[in-house]
Amino acid sequence: MRFPTALWTCMSLLAATAALADSRVFIIANQADGYGVDQCLARGEKCGAHAARSYCQSRDFAQAVSYRRVDPDEITGSVPKAAGNCNHAGCNEYVAITCQR
Repeated sequence: MRFPTALWTCMSLLAATAALADSRVFIIANQADGYGVDQCLARGEKCGAHAARSYCQSRDFAQAVSYRRVDPDEITGSVPKAAGNCNHAGCNEYVAITCQR
């Protein structure tokens, strides 16, 4: 009788762990905002932590696990080209923010 109880307990723990580990990576354009938040996110610096966490929370996630700059070549699918009216550096830069529930 101990084996079924132990098996059920292990399965419950695994299911709970899987639910807690729900995460998603968001790829967003790294747009200059005049405050330097874009550089904090792109460089993975501590100053970008608040912006990344706020981004995740706005999408119903609890926290930002990581954030970093990604090259357009790393992104599968279509990546839009910079518009001809882009007048600042970093028009083709993207940031990946990993959010977790």
